[in-house]
Amino acid sequence: MADKKPTHKGKMVPLPSRSIVPERDVHTRPVLETRHLGIDFGGLTAVDDFDLTIGRTEIAGLIGPNGAGKTTVFNLLTKVYQPTRGTILIDGMDTAGKTTSQINRMGVARTFQNIRLFSNLTVEENVKVGLHNQIRYSGLEGVLRMPSFWKKEKLAHESAMGLLSLFDMQDLASHQAGSLPYGAQRRLEIIRALATNPSLLLLDEPAAGMNPSETAELMENIVKIRDTFHTAVLLIEHDMSLVMGVCEGICVLNFGRIIAKGTAEEIQANPVVIEAYLGKKKEA
Repeated sequence: MADKKPTHKGKMVPLPSRSIVPERDVHTRPVLETRHLGIDFGGLTAVDDFDLTIGRTEIAGLIGPNGAGKTTVFNLLTKVYQPTRGTILIDGMDTAGKTTSQINRMGVARTFQNIRLFSNLTVEENVKVGLHNQIRYSGLEGVLRMPSFWKKEKLAHESAMGLLSLFDMQDLASHQAGSLPYGAQRRLEIIRALATNPSLLLLDEPAAGMNPSETAELMENIVKIRDTFHTAVLLIEHDMSLVMGVCEGICVLNFGRIIAKGTAEEIQANPVVIEAYLGKKKEA
């Protein structure tokens, strides 16, 4: 009898909080917990009562129709916006009052819908920008080119090349980032985010503009990131084949509120989700 085909997805199990996480993460603290998170812009409620738990090594998805509030959630998690109400915990630590840079140092990195690379810098230099959390030198070291500066520069080069080689981009290290094909620029943006050594990586529509082969490669890379770096991933994505193929837990947002949570199979069969995407069927 043939062996069962291995899968990168773990069995999802409930927590006392009624959230679900992969079975392998049950006995570790969640990397992210949000409780009753919400934000108002003037008199408009953009996100309300958003509760989400992500396991330590979970690949999770945040989906919903256009305008549902998904990117607003990312902006709340990274403190681009300060929430009107609710709590965000990273590794169990409250993020109230934190800035975007402080959130990054706490272990949260992100990419954007629109690629935000330093186009005039080389591929390697873009990755080195992301290493600022780990490799630092003073202004004096830099100006005087002290031995400690060159030691750290060597370490930065080795770290950057190591990350690039994991994604087969080491041969492009000296190329200008803006000259890369679209798919390679997307990949570089993810590598730069990984250079900050995150415990949670937020990917905002990473497959946007990609062809099917690039999307398939992206799916493999997301799993590689989780397995290599033991990093949790939360992605916003409209490509349902990617979401259903790679995500373990999925949260569905509509008009700023969660309408469903579950595994890919549960979400695909959920009539409330189907209605949100396709609209309610008219009675005959």
